Amino acid sequence: MNEQLENLNRLPLRDDLRGLTPYGAPQLDVPILLNVNENTHGLPEHVRRAIMAEIEAVVGGLNRYPDREFTRLRQSLATYLGHGLTADNIWAGNGSNEVLQQILQAFGGPRRTVMSFPPTYSMYPLLASGTGTTYVTGTRAADFSLSADSAAEQIRAQAPNLVFLCTPNNPTGTGMELDVIEAAYEAGEASNAVVVVDEAYAEFSHADNPSALQLLPGRERLIVSRTMSKAFALAGARIGYFAAAPQVSDALRLVRLPYHLSAITQATAVAALTHADALLSNVEDIKSQRDRIVAELTVLGLKPAPSDSNFVLFGGLENPRAVWEGLLEAGVLVRDVGIDGHLRVTAGTEAETTAFLDRLRELLAA
Repeated sequence: MNEQLENLNRLPLRDDLRGLTPYGAPQLDVPILLNVNENTHGLPEHVRRAIMAEIEAVVGGLNRYPDREFTRLRQSLATYLGHGLTADNIWAGNGSNEVLQQILQAFGGPRRTVMSFPPTYSMYPLLASGTGTTYVTGTRAADFSLSADSAAEQIRAQAPNLVFLCTPNNPTGTGMELDVIEAAYEAGEASNAVVVVDEAYAEFSHADNPSALQLLPGRERLIVSRTMSKAFALAGARIGYFAAAPQVSDALRLVRLPYHLSAITQATAVAALTHADALLSNVEDIKSQRDRIVAELTVLGLKPAPSDSNFVLFGGLENPRAVWEGLLEAGVLVRDVGIDGHLRVTAGTEAETTAFLDRLRELLAA
């Protein structure tokens, strides 16, 4: 047992936190970072200037608390999402992880359960643990898909208080049909389950994979979560949000910290949303590189999962650790997500994608 763990265990830590390790991918100083699904394109110069101008406008008032209701931001997000949504339907936090945590604080907790379907976002069980919510798991098919019948049957059997559905799913990249979400919602009626559809990568979806936003009318237990970290290239700004019935936001007001969104965060997000078209223009380039990765990996004899996100999970590797290390030696960092025979790669710029593919060919040939 190392000294750091010994020091930790001397503290009166909660029993259910003992032995856990913090969430996080390796942070290594390499030229090409394709391991955490960031937007590798960065902010256009005119958008950067707009954000700086918006921040400059609020700096003089930093001696005062920010707008606790982040009114302008909620209005801007409602306009961006469309679907007849208003500011009353919107909530935001410091990244989608905080939003999910607040949902669990409001609707989860001791003697309550949250259900999801691994392999999926690895933060779900950690967020559950941190809020004292029991995490229960369902199963997917061998191709990582989840059918409406299967989802409904498993939810009825577990009777959870919350259900997390990730689409496009992380780490597999696979999308989810709307009938699965409808079936999950109906199956959760008996346990009054809140159904959270995590659409962190929604902007990268193919046109035939519609958003769950269109399912919100008439479904007060449905929440659609989004982020500005990915498509908007604002991972460093930490802005997540959701759309739902207004009473869901009222529930989160009971558990949120006072003034939880800083004035600078709100200004950054509002400025970025004003230039949404410019930021989302990079999304099409990222999608083309993603599709290029899928096509070329298939030619190489590997097995990429169909992806609606900005990353590709691929299998068929006899020794994924050796491939991971070989890519790292060439300055390309990808992600080992713990699925046997698989690795995951973010779709980067054309040059970054080329570097990844060229090195992978060399490793497979060797």
